[in-house]
Formats: sequence, structure tokens, C-alpha cells
Amino acid sequence: MQKFSTVIVGGGASGIIAAISAKRKGISVVICERMGQVGKKILASGNGRCNLSNDKLDESCYNQSARPLVKSVFNRFGRDGIKNFFYELGIKLHSEEGRIFPATNQSSSVLKILEIELKRLAISIELNFDAADISYTRDGFVVTSKSNKKIIGRSLIFACGGKSYPALGSDGSAYKFAKNFGHKIIEPVPVAVPIVIKDPLCHILQGQKIFAKVKSIISGVVIGEAAGDILFTKYGLSGTSILDISEEISVAVNRFNKKDIAVAVDMAPFMTTKELEDELAKRIKKNFSTEDLLVGILPNKFGIAMKDLLKTKDKIAIAGGVKDRRFKVLGTRGWNEAEFTSGGIEVNQVREGTLESKLRKGLYFAGEILDVNGRRGGYNLAWAWASGFVAGEEAANA
Repeated sequence: MQKFSTVIVGGGASGIIAAISAKRKGISVVICERMGQVGKKILASGNGRCNLSNDKLDESCYNQSARPLVKSVFNRFGRDGIKNFFYELGIKLHSEEGRIFPATNQSSSVLKILEIELKRLAISIELNFDAADISYTRDGFVVTSKSNKKIIGRSLIFACGGKSYPALGSDGSAYKFAKNFGHKIIEPVPVAVPIVIKDPLCHILQGQKIFAKVKSIISGVVIGEAAGDILFTKYGLSGTSILDISEEISVAVNRFNKKDIAVAVDMAPFMTTKELEDELAKRIKKNFSTEDLLVGILPNKFGIAMKDLLKTKDKIAIAGGVKDRRFKVLGTRGWNEAEFTSGGIEVNQVREGTLESKLRKGLYFAGEILDVNGRRGGYNLAWAWASGFVAGEEAANA
């Protein structure tokens, strides 16, 4: 049985930085990673570019219940701390509309520099270590793999991630270990995820992308709004704007089984309703064909897709169908297409400022395993860095 001061379960972003943070305090550290490589999810982040933080980084960018905890962590290691950490390792950064990327625009650069630091600090890494049991004895935390390998640590950090992209290592299997220590799990649901809709418009327009403004409407109330790309697919709607409003929808559908959910799409946000009506009136007066009524306003394919509405030649009805097209939501796509997880270990059971469990001394949490979910734009990876760094320091002092 190998013994270490701190055992970290999970070798993703939060686990790696937790190991570095703890080892810099001079203690022995081991990362137990179920995959054959650490940091696989880092490689996929930011479409392979690694959107590792944001210039506007504060607790307001996270789910309401998590904000006190997030604030307490960012007060110790926030935006400037993250930037300085990577600068000191040798990674140059640049900002695009607030989103922070490595100067190389390659996630592999970020992972490589972290691997260099892990090697420099001689941090032990156990790959293909699939934890089967985690228990606490008077000697410390005992982590047992499915192959019956045992590792013991004075302190333990859960940095196992959520459930999104299970092929990259985080499949939610670690929640059961937290529950064994008495922790409550807020039901995880996929977020930053495409929406399932059965609508003829989606079927006809599949593959078509436009810029639009969208709203999520739950039980008749507008819950979220966003602007950006919308992509019509054979199963419904995707694109950046849809991903940005998907959290409220996913929670309502997947956690609370609500049915009265819709997405309202403004497909011509560059025009007011009155401007569109006036333009349509001119075209109708000039005897534009049905299929050509929206030419130059929307891609040509919309003339075919919306022909039943267009043939009414009713400018008010057509403008309404373009500026406020309602789609009934049936569900969301699954974990393989979700960027993040909403849900996880209840934050009220974790100490602010230290991330130590209130139920078991010496047990810490970092990253997406907690019920902390940020907006798209580098916020979730920033939380992984910040929470991992703080948990590592605290575990080293345990």
C-alpha cells in the first residue's frame, strides 16, 4: 500500500493544478486518473483552443446557489492569480472579447506546460486507476482501484469532474463516493447542450446557420435570453445562442420534468418588427413571389421552409413568424454533446474559502464535481483552476 500526504482522485484541470499547488508546499502527492492520460478534457476545451479564463471573472457568472462559495475561492485565487500562474509556467495569453486563450491557440500547449510542471515537481501519477472504493480509516483515506491497488493519504481531494463528455474521463461515477461520506448530490443534468425539438422548420433547414436572438420560456415566463448563432438540425436547435440558454431548459426538463417549455427565436434581430412589416408591404405591393418575400433578409432556403406562412401575404403574420418564432421543447441532447454539468455535490456542505467538506475533515472538493456551473466563455475552466489551486493548498496544510 502506497502512502502519500494527499491523494487526488481525478487528473483533469482541477486535479492537475491541485497537485501542483499541494506539491509546492513540500508534501507528497499522487494523482489517481482513470484514463490513460491526464488532462484529456483540457485538450477538447475551447474547440481545441483552451478558453482557460475570462477577463470578467466574478461570482455573478455562476449559478446563484454557488456564488458565495465561488466568491470565497476567487478572493484567494481569481482572475489575476490564474493569469500569473500560467505566465510563470511560460504560457503567453491573449484575450478575445474577454475570453482568454493561450497565444498559441492550442489546448495542447496548456496541457504540455502543465505536464512539464508535474514532472519538474516529481508528482506521482497513477494512470488507468479506476477507483472502486474510497474509505476513511484511522490511518487516513484509502483509495482502492478495481484492480485492488490501494493508496492511502492523510487528505483527499475529489477532482473527478461531472458527467459531460464521458469518453474523456468524467462520467459521474465519483458521486457515489461523496454520497458515502454523507454528501448530498444535486441531480446532474447536461448544460451547454443542443435542444430537442420536432418542428418541420428544423427538418427542412437542417444544416442552416443564422445569427439570431433567442429566449427560453418556461411556463409562460421568459427565463433566459441570448444572441448568437443558431443552427437548425434534424433533431432540433443548436448553435452558441441555444447553448447559452440551455441550462434553464435542461434543469426544467431533466431535473423537474416540466413540459411547458419553448424557445422563442428572432430570426431578424437587425430589424424592428415595424421595419420588417414595412419591407414586406413593399415587396407584396411589387408582386414578389412567395418564395422571394424574405430574400436578402434570411437565406434563400427560408422561402421554401416558410412557404405556408409566406403565401398568406399577411405582413403582420409573416413578421411575427420571423421575429417571434416559437419552438416547443421536447428535451435536450445527452452527455456526449453537453459541454458542462449542472448539479453535483451540494455547495452548502463545503466550507467557503477552503473547499473542505463540512462532514469529513481532510476531504476536499475541486472543479465540476461540485454544484458550480459557469456561463460559457472560460468560466468553468477558470473555476477548475481556482478551486483546484485552493483545495491543493488547503489539503497540504491538513
